[in-house]
Amino acid sequence: MTSSSTPGRVCPLRYRYGPLAIAAAPERSAETLYLIGGLYGNPQALAAVEAMAAAEPGPVTLCFNGDFNWFNVDDAGFRAINERVLRHDAILGNVEAELGEASDDAGCGCAYPDSVDAAVVERSNRIHARLKRTAARHPDLLGRISELPMVARYRVGAARVGVVHGDAESLAGWRFDVSSLDDPNQRAWRAQAFDAAAVDVFASSHTCLPAARRFDLDGPKLVANNGAAGMPNAHGARFGILTRIGRTPSPHAYLYGHSVKDAHIDALPIRYDDAAWQAYFLANWPAGSSAWLSYFERISQGPAFCLQQPGDLAVA
Repeated sequence: MTSSSTPGRVCPLRYRYGPLAIAAAPERSAETLYLIGGLYGNPQALAAVEAMAAAEPGPVTLCFNGDFNWFNVDDAGFRAINERVLRHDAILGNVEAELGEASDDAGCGCAYPDSVDAAVVERSNRIHARLKRTAARHPDLLGRISELPMVARYRVGAARVGVVHGDAESLAGWRFDVSSLDDPNQRAWRAQAFDAAAVDVFASSHTCLPAARRFDLDGPKLVANNGAAGMPNAHGARFGILTRIGRTPSPHAYLYGHSVKDAHIDALPIRYDDAAWQAYFLANWPAGSSAWLSYFERISQGPAFCLQQPGDLAVA
């Protein structure tokens, strides 16, 4: 986590909750839980998620773990996304946390690490500023968003699940990023986080690239980061990803998965209407705009990232 005070890099103190807040959060039971982080205002991805849930044989709880807004800067799009998302469970992402803030000191609230280019940070701040102006025209939705919690807690079968946007410490934390999850120097922190939060699974998003890592810490523990529900997550793969946690196996094909206690935990592809999504994106963010410069290559081609294979899941 960066200590910079630059908008877009700063991590506000109000973002910090710590694993004890996850342990104290009200626990809800779910037969099947969909974690949908990083929808980014993609209405086609939302429609695909709703169709996937409807095809499940039993009840499904949808939880949008932050950043369900981003590219939906048109009034109709902002209202449609938020009205549909807020019918379900949701927690704040940094995008939502900054929408009602009077100050722009945190910018987009992403708390980007130093490895992210300054031009990307500046464009993200401009994207968020435009979205914030749209949100201000919808005070009813803004009020409902402001009441969302930063964390959630579920039980799926015997598995205890802590849902966050960033990591176990902070809404914009990066310790559930792929590189941090593979860093053996983070082992002691992870063990403490699982223990203090009293969970078997952490489900996150925020870092925008997917990962699932199992750790042997007084029994099997798992971090499942779905990457982005509303954007491609690997080169040439134009679909989003959600994390499914269920008492029964997924009826949908999965990209990779694991199990903790009696829960099946799988990364499911969200195969949205890509042509319609690109057309909607370009209507708001034409060539040369801030979002186009930062994201259109990823939206049209996918990021320079390869999806892991099931054998990559186990970490000593």
